[in-house]
Amino acid sequence: VQLVESGGGSVQAGGSLRLSCEASGISFRIAAMGWYRQAPGNQRELVAVITSGGSTNYADSVKGRFTISRDNGKNTVALQMNNLKPEDTDVYYCNVQASYGSRWWGQGTQVTVSS
Repeated sequence: VQLVESGGGSVQAGGSLRLSCEASGISFRIAAMGWYRQAPGNQRELVAVITSGGSTNYADSVKGRFTISRDNGKNTVALQMNNLKPEDTDVYYCNVQASYGSRWWGQGTQVTVSS
């Protein structure tokens, strides 16, 4: 399984970025796809997740600003990030969870928001 992320970068506060992730080598049923973020020295935390049925869950800190979407046929997941804040600065990781529980991670993409 390979996860390829794209769309990170630098933006000023209030701006927008869109992250995309494409999963390949999938030979199993995907239960959920999501985005996590991690700053140096901190634990990786959930940003948003979407199940195969379309249910979503967001971290409280991003609700109303970020939107996760998924194309099941293409095994892709995207994260639209609006009204970005400096505290959103982190490395963002794409995640795929199989129905039997195993997880895979992308290589991470840097998002930097300046004030």
